[in-house]
Amino acid sequence: MSEILLVTLDAGGNVPPMLGIGRELARRGHRVRVLGHERQRTAVESDGLAFRPYRRSPPWSSAEAKSNAKGLASYLRMFTGRGMGEDMLEVVRSDPADLVVVDCMLLGVLDAASHAGMRHAALVHTFYGYFRGPWFRGPIGTVGRVRRQNPRRLWDAADLVLVCTDRELDPAGPEPSNAVWSGVVQDTTPSHAAADGRRILVSLSTIAFAGQREVLQRVLDAVAVMDVSAVVTTGASIDPAELRSPSNVEMHRAFPHDRLMPHCAAVVGHGGHGTAMRALSYDVPLLILPMHPMLDQPMVGAAVARAGAGLTLRKSASPQQIRNALEALLDSPAYRQAAAATGSRIRATDGAVVAADRLLELV
Repeated sequence: MSEILLVTLDAGGNVPPMLGIGRELARRGHRVRVLGHERQRTAVESDGLAFRPYRRSPPWSSAEAKSNAKGLASYLRMFTGRGMGEDMLEVVRSDPADLVVVDCMLLGVLDAASHAGMRHAALVHTFYGYFRGPWFRGPIGTVGRVRRQNPRRLWDAADLVLVCTDRELDPAGPEPSNAVWSGVVQDTTPSHAAADGRRILVSLSTIAFAGQREVLQRVLDAVAVMDVSAVVTTGASIDPAELRSPSNVEMHRAFPHDRLMPHCAAVVGHGGHGTAMRALSYDVPLLILPMHPMLDQPMVGAAVARAGAGLTLRKSASPQQIRNALEALLDSPAYRQAAAATGSRIRATDGAVVAADRLLELV
């Protein structure tokens, strides 16, 4: 039995792949612990994994809506601060680990693991092309380099970079020698049913973004005059009562997407990697309205559109523009055929199994 520590943070779509891999490792008899934000305790422990909260993390709430500037400042403190790395070292000193698996965004933790000579892996929950490109060149990568936490250097120094996505969709370019694509890590195996030709799922994010409520309202206004039925999940940061909901829309703060997607003809999302890959694994095309220009969302949207499996619009799109895009997705079988081709490839690989296999080669 190996001792494995997973180091994560409460930032939405980065969490399910880490926990999915943790469950697979635990299923094989290994002892898996998770270091994360206190808000993650319930989800971690419900998966049967041991949990330790950060003591030195900067203040953080994924449910608090922030302007892009304030959100960036919070991310900078989170990703490049040294306190969470100190927490990781403290946990390992008190209860040694054979392997530490670190969210690739936590530069301070990766730096601490590297300097301590720990056997460690960096986990990438979305396209590696995003992290090695826009993320590296943007404010976070720039600040990281100034603080002697060059992201590429830290990733290249890891014993393994585990990329939990579909290799063909990822515009990562030449593969670094320590990088492995496991495939998408799913919570459950997608099942299929006859899609309702006019049913739509709308889900813009589980965490809060500036302007999210206004975008969601424009989507509601778009579907109000369409011959469709829609299910909308607002997430914790938006009260459904604050929105004007038409009669053909069913509103929820949260609802299991796996119960909805087999019956959907289209999904409206924000370009979060998890929701996009989930929809494609059910052969469902997407309309993507990226919520944040500096996150992976525009790249995910571009990859989906390039595959012919969906369309993208700016988040400022009008109800008429949204309506036109949805009608195109619903009326043209080409989008669903392209989504099905991509979905077949995603379903062919169990990302959690492949990831666990590669991690265990390190211990």
